[in-house]
Amino acid sequence: MSPISLGFVVNDVATEKNNYTTVRLARHAVNRGHRVALIGLGDFTYDANGSVLAQAHLPCHDHYADDDTLLADLQGEGCRTERLAVGELDVLLLRSDPADETVDRPWSPTSGLLFAQLVTLGRTIVLNDPTHLTDASNKTYFQHFPEEVRPVTCITRDADEIKAFIATHDGHGVIKPLQGSGGQGVFVVTPDSGGNLNQMIDAVLRDGYAIVQQYLPKAKDGDLRLLTLNGRPLQVDGTFACIRRYNDSGDARSNISAGGKYEMAVPGADALRLAETVAPKLIRDGMYFAGLDIVGDKLMEINVDTPGGINMIEELTGIDFSGHILDDLERKVRLREQYRGTLGNAELAML
Repeated sequence: MSPISLGFVVNDVATEKNNYTTVRLARHAVNRGHRVALIGLGDFTYDANGSVLAQAHLPCHDHYADDDTLLADLQGEGCRTERLAVGELDVLLLRSDPADETVDRPWSPTSGLLFAQLVTLGRTIVLNDPTHLTDASNKTYFQHFPEEVRPVTCITRDADEIKAFIATHDGHGVIKPLQGSGGQGVFVVTPDSGGNLNQMIDAVLRDGYAIVQQYLPKAKDGDLRLLTLNGRPLQVDGTFACIRRYNDSGDARSNISAGGKYEMAVPGADALRLAETVAPKLIRDGMYFAGLDIVGDKLMEINVDTPGGINMIEELTGIDFSGHILDDLERKVRLREQYRGTLGNAELAML
């Protein structure tokens, strides 16, 4: 296929890391000969002529041996930047984490999504679909999925409500901020928490609403991160993009960013049933690339902003999952051309 142009929207190019899925996908795209641009949430402009522009960072070379080299290039003083017409890109991948912006730049996630919605009015395929990503701006989005896939949940700013919920569940529960990721601000409550419960509640409520959830005992063994593409479990050559995340340090969080470890895993019947159950909504909402966080027969979360793990999975298996995703993006661009603009963005996102 002839080269296509890919844009990656990130929080800030300067804060990207070498273990991010975004950097891995960008490197593979460059090595395929595609045109790649990275755009920060604060780099957009709506021009007086009605077009969306961005000050984009562009790779200087046409091949990179590893992710570190690409990232050093993009973050170096000599990095190429260009005032780019975003609507001329073939695909725009939205890869920013709103939880990283809650303190210093709370305006940026919403602004980035609104610019992305304007981009969908043209020819560019925007993934995940920005209209529905706006609906998923915090964890209340999870409550729109079928009840049987979710742990029992209460969302409140009332400390007494949280305590009552914990008491109803025999002193067990999980408290976390409504807006957050990576295990930040997550507390596991047990009957032994005692006087610490008030401090846990205060720490979460400082940042807004709290989610308090039923504790799932199997969480002590870790969780599964199962990646989905086009609403279905991502697999290549019979291997699922699925890892088990666990923490053997006594920390109840399995998130890699919270010190968790990981290993390849094969999703069992419960995990595949959960994926099948949530697929219709993911498809309807244009959630092209997502991460399902599974404990036993329940979903803990669905990550639709910055699902990660591709780099870890590739290093564990030697399988080119990045190439598979790029194959799929190239296919979508072909479909867009063949159907001459008659398919909407959410449709193209999931075909």
